Amino acid sequence: MGRTLLGILAGLVSMWLVTWSIEFASHALYPPPPGLDPRDMQSLGAILSAAPFAALAMLVGAWLLGAFAGGFVAAKIARHPRAAATIVALVTVLGVVAMIFLVPGHPVWVSALGVLLPVPLALLGARLARSKRVGIARGS
Repeated sequence: MGRTLLGILAGLVSMWLVTWSIEFASHALYPPPPGLDPRDMQSLGAILSAAPFAALAMLVGAWLLGAFAGGFVAAKIARHPRAAATIVALVTVLGVVAMIFLVPGHPVWVSALGVLLPVPLALLGARLARSKRVGIARGS
């Protein structure tokens, strides 16, 4: 149980770091307007609804790659890799849902992809982590 909890924690940290890094890059490429108050959700929503497609794609990519990386790391460490990756994915989905409700203006496609794809991608990451683990255990 200890390794699984450690795997979940490491997966969550990895998920957060990947998501944050991609969102940081997105803000560098598509900076918000000067004077924006990040605590004002209505103005954030207005900017989000006017954001270019590439900026929105990077946002979705951040969520999905974060879930994939988190699922991979969790599965690499945990004794129960599939369960650990699923927990990381569900935390990702909860974060996406929270953002959708807190910041109005997410296009439907962004919301749909952000809710539907983290679990399969985290499980794909777990599957890749397990396949490498099996190869190492066999001495290949």
